[in-house]
Amino acid sequence: MDLRFFEIYRNSEYLLLLVQGAGLSIVLTVLGGLFGIILATGLAISRHRGIPVLGPISACYVELIRNTPLIVQLFFVAFGLPLLLGYSWPFWAHALLALTLNFSAYFAEILRSGFLSVPQGQSEAATALGLKDRQIFAKIIFPQAVAASFPSLNSQFIFLFLTTGVISEIGVTDLTQAGLFIDSRTFRSFEIFITLTVIYIAIALAFKAVLEVIDRTTFRWKTAR
Repeated sequence: MDLRFFEIYRNSEYLLLLVQGAGLSIVLTVLGGLFGIILATGLAISRHRGIPVLGPISACYVELIRNTPLIVQLFFVAFGLPLLLGYSWPFWAHALLALTLNFSAYFAEILRSGFLSVPQGQSEAATALGLKDRQIFAKIIFPQAVAASFPSLNSQFIFLFLTTGVISEIGVTDLTQAGLFIDSRTFRSFEIFITLTVIYIAIALAFKAVLEVIDRTTFRWKTAR
């Protein structure tokens, strides 16, 4: 097999496209993860505490998102919502909204599982000590739930990052789109997709390392117990 990786690496335009595409993929994933975890927290709390109206709506939302493909959500956000609501955004903004919605549903279910993992006896003991319901949730249940859920949140975040290549389907110049553009110019598909695989693996490992550092520094008390 005649592999010609040099046709990619010797062209500064192609290298710049890959760097810019990787940068956009990282930025959209990080922002989608941050906005997603904020939304997920509200969804998980609504379901866990059984808040009237919000609880059932949150449950329906989570099930809807988790049982439809990301690409369907992406096309609905990019092409359906603008027609329904009459607005116009750049494609990267549509991609960010779709990723946020997708991330939030998966994160919400993980957080809810974390809430359920906290022993009921801790809440009962706190009630006996005179703490109010909100104090119990904020100071006892929520920190432990987040700490217990963090490894699963990390894994889900990295998995979702690896699926973000579908945003290239609406014309966002992410890493996958950059690779497809180079492939259309060089016709070296095998070399391009090997290169994309290596870059995705490198970014995923970098995310994993950063998240593990955050886990160790933020939840030191987990190992100190």
